[in-house]
Amino acid sequence: MGVREVLDFVKIEHTLFSLPFILIGYIHAYNQFWNELSSERFGVDIVWILIAAVGARGLAMTLNRIIDKDIDASNPRTESRHLASGAMEMSTAWSLSVIFLGMLLFGAWQLNEVALKMAWLPVLAFVVYPYTKRYTWLCHFWLGLCLGLAPAAAWVAVTADLHGWEAITGGQEKFFWYPEIFWISLGVSLWIASFDINYARMDIESDIKNGIHSFPSKFGERSTTRTSIQLTLLWFACFAISNPVDNAWFLTAAGIMCALNVGVVLYRERLADFQTTLFRVSMLTGWALLASIMLTDPSEIEKFASGV
Repeated sequence: MGVREVLDFVKIEHTLFSLPFILIGYIHAYNQFWNELSSERFGVDIVWILIAAVGARGLAMTLNRIIDKDIDASNPRTESRHLASGAMEMSTAWSLSVIFLGMLLFGAWQLNEVALKMAWLPVLAFVVYPYTKRYTWLCHFWLGLCLGLAPAAAWVAVTADLHGWEAITGGQEKFFWYPEIFWISLGVSLWIASFDINYARMDIESDIKNGIHSFPSKFGERSTTRTSIQLTLLWFACFAISNPVDNAWFLTAAGIMCALNVGVVLYRERLADFQTTLFRVSMLTGWALLASIMLTDPSEIEKFASGV
């Protein structure tokens, strides 16, 4: 199997959802501890963070495909996927999962002890996710949790270089991760959950037939629309609260993307391809927020980080 087939198998384009928030978590750690960090070490960290992130993303998708092989085969929309159709052997998929796990662990090992010893958490989340849809419509929120770990993991990878386990357990006065990284991660979780319950609209009939739990198959189209809009407003509130550098650009970008996401859902029946439009707008959300942080004046970041 060639590189192109592997990239298609793991849906490499879906990395565009998590990557901007990985970078946001990384940048926030720098903004928060800019006066303590070695610029040389900070530059090296991003390389290992990205290697670990690619490994984590690939592992998550590979495990999902392996565990959901039979479910995919019973769904007309997904029956052509590599494992469901027989285009890929299970042994190949398991080999890829080992490679991606190795990337995750090696990247974490190169970062610091905390990153390595906490690598079990995303792996556990990835393993559990495919099974949640067999039991509860809350599966969308578990998927949100999986991606919500992305900015937190990047932030921990940098912060633990300076503070070790206190990056998680907290210093003498407060938790380093609260409020900014907490609200960013929660916002990502709600954003993905909102996207995923709309994505699940495509499989309502198949889910009902095969006993798969999803929000749309449980509560119907109208409730899906109402709930996804409520979740969108909630993720906007989370990003507004977090506002990692007290940045008007960030707040503006979050507001614009919130309005666009709501608009796509409300006018879905008038769109030629609702799912493609939803995917593009949702994917652009993270990149717009990342761009807004990059537009911030460095002097303002320094003032914010130092508490001026």
